Amino acid sequence: MANKFDDLNDTFNVAGDVVSTATEKTEIIPKQEKYEKPVLDDVRKDYEYTRGNLYSIIEKGQEAINGILELAQESEMPRAYEVAGQLIKNVSDATDKLMDLQKKLKDVEEESKSKGPQNVTNALFVGSTADLAKMLKQQKTNDK
Repeated sequence: MANKFDDLNDTFNVAGDVVSTATEKTEIIPKQEKYEKPVLDDVRKDYEYTRGNLYSIIEKGQEAINGILELAQESEMPRAYEVAGQLIKNVSDATDKLMDLQKKLKDVEEESKSKGPQNVTNALFVGSTADLAKMLKQQKTNDK
């Protein structure tokens, strides 16, 4: 039985079919929506993890601030006060990040809810102008 690839097989000195002539059925997987439930669950888990870490950082920072302030008062060294000021700034930045995290989660949840217009108020008539005139006339007589 002659194969349509025999000439190519001879040209390239290849024995047998190199190219498969059988076609495989492929399953088409629909594209996922922008934010489906599994993605939102991951976002929620990441939010909870980050939030817990920020709380821990803030609490440890406050403990460190208390300790360094005691040390600064006892030693009266300018460097100790400088370190205390840096710690206060870092804890303040962490609390700002916590608030930004809240805002980011809210934005992601709102974006997932608003996928487009919910109510479409525009109507489209497909037909000729004569059909439209007949339909309007009939509606006018029905209203009376």
